[in-house]
Amino acid sequence: MTIVTLDQIRDSHKVLAEYPYELRKVERGYANRTLYVNVSTNQIQSKPVTQEMKDIFTGGKGFCLWLLWNGIKDTTQWNDPENELVLSAGPIAGITAYPGSGKVTVTTISPLTKSIIDSNGGGHFGPLLKFAGWDALEIQGKSDREVIIFIDGDEGVVRIEDAPLDPVDTHLIGSLLTDLYAKDEKDKSSISVISVGQAADYVPMCGLNISYWDKKRKEVRIKQAARGGAGTVLRDKNIKAIVVRYSELSGDSNGVANMQLLRDAGSRIKKEISNFDASQNDMRGTGTPYLVEIMNQFDLLPTHNFQFGSHKDAYKIAGDIWKNRFDHSGPDGCWYGCTMSCAHGVPHFHLQTGPYKGETVFVDGPEYETLGGLGSNIGVFNPNAVLEINFYADTYGIDTISLGNSIAFAMDWYERGVLTKEITGGLELTWGNADAALTLIHQMAKGEGFGVIVGQGVREMRRVFEEEYGADPQVLKDTGMEVKGMEIAEYISKESLAQQGGFALASKGAQHDEAWLIFMEMVHKQLPTFEAKAEALHYFPMWRTWFALHGLCKLPWNDIIPESNKTAAEPAKVPEHLENYTWLYEGVLGKKITPDEIITQSERVYNFQRIFNLRVGYGTREYDYPPYRAMGPVTVKEYESRAERYDQELKETVGLDITGMTVEDKIKALRTYREDRYDQLVDAVYKRRGWTKNGIPTLEHVKALGIDFPDVVALISKHQ
Repeated sequence: MTIVTLDQIRDSHKVLAEYPYELRKVERGYANRTLYVNVSTNQIQSKPVTQEMKDIFTGGKGFCLWLLWNGIKDTTQWNDPENELVLSAGPIAGITAYPGSGKVTVTTISPLTKSIIDSNGGGHFGPLLKFAGWDALEIQGKSDREVIIFIDGDEGVVRIEDAPLDPVDTHLIGSLLTDLYAKDEKDKSSISVISVGQAADYVPMCGLNISYWDKKRKEVRIKQAARGGAGTVLRDKNIKAIVVRYSELSGDSNGVANMQLLRDAGSRIKKEISNFDASQNDMRGTGTPYLVEIMNQFDLLPTHNFQFGSHKDAYKIAGDIWKNRFDHSGPDGCWYGCTMSCAHGVPHFHLQTGPYKGETVFVDGPEYETLGGLGSNIGVFNPNAVLEINFYADTYGIDTISLGNSIAFAMDWYERGVLTKEITGGLELTWGNADAALTLIHQMAKGEGFGVIVGQGVREMRRVFEEEYGADPQVLKDTGMEVKGMEIAEYISKESLAQQGGFALASKGAQHDEAWLIFMEMVHKQLPTFEAKAEALHYFPMWRTWFALHGLCKLPWNDIIPESNKTAAEPAKVPEHLENYTWLYEGVLGKKITPDEIITQSERVYNFQRIFNLRVGYGTREYDYPPYRAMGPVTVKEYESRAERYDQELKETVGLDITGMTVEDKIKALRTYREDRYDQLVDAVYKRRGWTKNGIPTLEHVKALGIDFPDVVALISKHQ
């Protein structure tokens, strides 16, 4: 294998376009301009951020959607040159006084769902982009060669550079570009790289890997904006990476209005983390893997393609296993000042398969979603196998949720006998076969074999399995764990009607970052009526949208609970922390905000995204239904695993005499009841959100929110 030196790569980076710009300070959270880059024409330009844009769209996800809306046509497809990738952090992003303030959001037309998706990730890119002078980065076009976009916030220049020799896989290119663009060892902290691995050339479920330099461990670490295929769009544009540099970071790089308010909020929550984290969720020691044991205990851990909610071997991949393997030698925040410190990783892991077999690597993670999707859901309970899968999914750029559900779906249909070794190319896709799962992943990276079919995602596999292998279309629909083309996050929602709505009514597809209501409904019994569920499915998606508007992580909100929550009227909202965020907003922007105004701020963007999906052919009721397996038992085996619970529901709630009924009859009766309840839920949620029976925001609601732009009004009028 030919070894390419750093000097050779540097020499190969011919400048294709260069755009100098004026360096200036961020003012009250805004750089007040956005950066447009077209890699087809090598055009680079600055666009102003107007006051109207701030007032209506706030920042972050709002800016992303607005720029994308104006950048594409109604007929634009995901792989058309005019499709855009738009990234933005938001006005609060980048503060260092409060944990969880380094997020960035990306929007695009998704290659996986074909609709408008957003995905958020940590790392350093979002804040550094803003401090380098840009509230958002808007990328359009499709280059005729492999390129890198470099944004130098120290020198005030943006370049498009030729990149013929750079590797593609993230663990290689992230380290290489950090070395290449950093002025010295200390300056590595000033660099953040967005990349995606080689699988993005072949499958639509690849996300963006976002880097940050871990100076304690001397490692380039990564977080992901994984959902919906933004990484596949990046590679389709022939972009190998986006790099930002900014070295003048300070505690007030945001140019805030009132630093004391930030310090007050930060001091309060950091004291809570110090006092309570170890006894609550132990985010600093264990991180999100703590959820495995809890989900397994409450029968909510997806197992064997969401058939079951627990497994006797779940303890083998539970939190304590990972706490003992994680490297605790340094801080684990993915942005400065984050004392939640949940970004754990495993050092010195020896790879056993694939192109990097024999190498020793640092593995970021695993997070809970990876353990659910690529652990229990495919029946793999070997920690080393999970780590190997985790590493390759990351470096190839594959979203672990979509990957896990897709492999589980294939295994489910192999167990049914529809898929055979002849179809899979000799792979035995049996539950727990980690070797077969790894082979599929390596095939996705090479664009060959049955792995490419699995890598298209569950919705496309349903079509292939029906048309080419004769599978039953209804059972395919019932067992294919996706909504709107996006694979469902790793929680069993069979017994939580509110969570079924949380998944299926989510804007981009079945993602848990809008509403996670299982415990509110099942454990705490706080959502007894349709109206209560509808209120939760209004409030929490709007509240969580606010994080994406401002560049904030949701974990500090409710993964550490203050003592005041014991007596709070609405503990699920964590009122003390809600107050913290009002302080952050006022402290950065210099304007007071109430909790109700937070929801209204989010409603504008949330409804605008719904309308945007309507514009590209989605956004109506027919797309808001989950597969039945997310609602109840599909098979006899599933029913029998919870027979006592289901029998009781049929007798006491449905009012049936089940004497003499077959299990198949019980499944049918339960399905009729649960599907009817789901329809009632959808009606209630639409009413609460100000939408029509078909799920379209009404003209009155749109006008009240101030998003009644002429093209929006015309679009809604057309569908009414």
